[in-house]
Amino acid sequence: MSQSWTERFQALEIHSQDVRLQRFYGAGCVGGDTEIAATPFVALDFETTGLDARQDAIVSIGLVPFSLQRVFLRDACEWLVKPEQPLQEESVVVHGITHSEVRSAPDLDRIVAPLLDAMAGKVVVVHHQRIEREFLNQALLERLNEGIEFPLIDTMELEQRALRARQGLVGRLLKRPLGSLRLGDCRQRYSLPFYSPHHALTDAIATAELLLAQVAYQYRPDTPVSELWC
Repeated sequence: MSQSWTERFQALEIHSQDVRLQRFYGAGCVGGDTEIAATPFVALDFETTGLDARQDAIVSIGLVPFSLQRVFLRDACEWLVKPEQPLQEESVVVHGITHSEVRSAPDLDRIVAPLLDAMAGKVVVVHHQRIEREFLNQALLERLNEGIEFPLIDTMELEQRALRARQGLVGRLLKRPLGSLRLGDCRQRYSLPFYSPHHALTDAIATAELLLAQVAYQYRPDTPVSELWC
């Protein structure tokens, strides 16, 4: 992208037709040269009915703001969302959210404002960007006729970088496997405790803790945040 994210947010604020998106972009984006020790983050996780953002839907959202110094658990949020299609039994087995739980849940449109307000001014952190970035963009396109753009840090991608560096030239030539990139397996490499997976808020907290561990092992606090985001 030729524009910086700061410039991109300014342009998107001007062109957005939705007041909630205007407010999100108006909060601005930290400069790419901001040290990660001075960057405000928010870890975000979705549970969904499947893996295709065009056909499947978000059923729960968890987020927690944090910095390099602290995870702000008291400001964590979690929402159940009513999908437009009935839950598939396969997805119920994965995330454990039942038909009766989502029957009385609100549509995502009623959660967009608090969700974007919680994300505003912070760098989003996820584990496997394809889910959160694509599902949120598609959900807003369907409800607001506008998608959403924002930089994010993907702890899965950071872990892949670290494993490739550890693999070395010989390992790459011999095609030695990198190792699992699942959230729980990545956490285990840093001796972080086991959390039951596929719960949006728990996974958001787990992702925040994983980034803190990755930074502690692989980066300096004064590393520019642009070296981590994508």
